[in-house]
Amino acid sequence: MAVLVALLTSALLVVGASLVVIGVVRLACVPAALVFEARQRRADPGPVGCGPRFAVAPRVSVVVPAYEEELLIEQCLRSILRSDHPHLEVVCVDDGSSDGTYDRMRDVAADDPRVRVLRQENAGKGAALNTGIAASSGEVLVLVDADGLFRPDTLTRLLRGFRDARVGAVCGNDRPVNLDRVLTRLLALISHVGTGLMRRALDVLGCLPVVSGNIGAYRRDVLDRVGPLRTDTLGEDLELTWRVHRAGFGVTFAPDAVVYAESPSTVRGLWRQRVRWARGLLQATSLHRRMIGNPRYGAFGVYLLYNTLAQVVGPFVQVLGAAVLAVLVLVDGTDRLPASPAGWLLLVGLPLSLALLLVAVLLDRSPGDLRQLWTVVLWPPYSALMSLVVLDAARLELGNAENRWNKLERSGTVSVPGLVEDDGPGS
Repeated sequence: MAVLVALLTSALLVVGASLVVIGVVRLACVPAALVFEARQRRADPGPVGCGPRFAVAPRVSVVVPAYEEELLIEQCLRSILRSDHPHLEVVCVDDGSSDGTYDRMRDVAADDPRVRVLRQENAGKGAALNTGIAASSGEVLVLVDADGLFRPDTLTRLLRGFRDARVGAVCGNDRPVNLDRVLTRLLALISHVGTGLMRRALDVLGCLPVVSGNIGAYRRDVLDRVGPLRTDTLGEDLELTWRVHRAGFGVTFAPDAVVYAESPSTVRGLWRQRVRWARGLLQATSLHRRMIGNPRYGAFGVYLLYNTLAQVVGPFVQVLGAAVLAVLVLVDGTDRLPASPAGWLLLVGLPLSLALLLVAVLLDRSPGDLRQLWTVVLWPPYSALMSLVVLDAARLELGNAENRWNKLERSGTVSVPGLVEDDGPGS
C-alpha cells in the first residue's frame, strides 16, 4: 500500500507541476499584452478607411456563408451594410438551407446593389466560403459567420491590422451578444482572457494561432497563394491560419474591430460547439504536425509545441490528475484534500485565473463586464467540462465521425443596445 501511495503521489506531483507550468506561461503573456497596448497607442492608423498597408481604401468583400440562418441572417447583413467603409461588397452563400435563409438574403439584396446572393447544395461551411471567395472581387476578403452583428466602424478598424506588407491576415474581436442566461454571462466574462489578453500577447510574439471565423480579414493575394479553405475539417479557420503562418505571412489582432455573436445558451449547445472546435484543433494538429516545435517556422512553430501540450495534452493530464487524486483519497484518506475554502481555490487555480481576467477586462476597456463577476464560481466546473470536451473530441476523431456544421440553435437575443435598427424579439 505504501508503494502505491508513493507512486500515486509522485504522479500527482508531475501532473501538478505540468499544470503550473502552463499557468505560468499564461501569466508571462501579460507583459507582451501590455507591449501590444503601448504599440497600439503609438501606431499610425493610416488614412481613413485604408489602414497603414494601403495607400487608398481597398475594395473589401465580406463573404457570409449560411446554413439554416433564417432568424438572424437579415440583421447580420444589414449591420454589415451600415459599415462606414466606402468600397464594399457582400457575397452571401446559402449552403442548401431548408428554411427561409435564401429568401431573407434575396430580400436584403433587393434593397442594396452591394449584395450578391448565391446558393449551392449543402457541402459545409468551408465549401460555402470557397464559393463566396471565388465570386468576390475585393482586394481584402473578410470571412464572417451569419449570426454576427457589426458596428459601423468594424471593417475600417479591421483594416488597421494590416500594419505592413508582411501581414497576411487580421483577426477581429468577437464578443457575446446574448447576455440573458447565467452561462452566457460567464462566457462573456471569461472570454476576455482569450480574446483580450492572449490575442494581444500572441500578436506581439508573432504566434496568433487562429483568425476567428466570426471576423477575419485576408489579403486576396495571400489566399491565392495558400490555397482554398479545406472542406474536410471542422476548424477551417484554424487550419487556414496555420497555412498563412506556414507561408511566412504575419497574423495580427485588431481589438477594436468588434463583432457581436451568440454564445451557447445551454450546456448541451456549449458541449457541441466546443467538441467541434476541439475536433478542428486535433485535425489541424494532425495535418500540420511537421510544424509543431519546428524552428523552421519561426516563433510560431515553437509556439505550436506549447499549444499542443496545453490544448491537446493538457486536458488529458487534468483528467488523469483528478483520477489520481480520487484514488489517493480512497486509499490514503482525505488528508490529501485542502482543509479550507482558500485551499480549494488554490487547488483549482482560481486566484491566478482571476488575476488574468482582471487584466484582460481592463485591456478590453470593458469594466462593465465585471458586473458578471459573480459567475466565476462556475469557472472551475466549466474548465473541467472543457477538459472532458477534448477527450470526447479525440474519441470522435479516432472513430472517424462525420464532419458536420453542427451549428448552434439561435435565439435571436440581442442584449447589446444599438446593434439592430429596431427592437425585435429578445432585443
